[in-house]
Amino acid sequence: MKINLSGHHVDMTDAVKQHVQEKFSKIANHFPSLLALDIIISKEHKKFYTEISTNYAGSRISVKGENDVMYPAIANAAKKLDASLKHRKGQLKANKHEKPVSTTPPIAHEIIQEMNLN
Repeated sequence: MKINLSGHHVDMTDAVKQHVQEKFSKIANHFPSLLALDIIISKEHKKFYTEISTNYAGSRISVKGENDVMYPAIANAAKKLDASLKHRKGQLKANKHEKPVSTTPPIAHEIIQEMNLN
């Protein structure tokens, strides 16, 4: 999985890149069809924001995480992304299963009319 990492008012050091790789390695293992993640880490008004967007199974998934410290902001966004991907995977599996066909119960007066009561 390719990770496109960029920062806005944040220096992207090797330690930050390594932390991001570690956080998203689990997601890469659970969702092998996931090709790329676009991650933007920004700092505004003394808060860190992490925005992640990706395409998974034909739909666009975007999540945001925030915290006063950078690393928990990344962890927060990773947790939300994992939940969103699991939700989407569940939707795809649910569509593959056959839905039960509802049948109407026979009504008593129709059964009596069909009976031969001579």
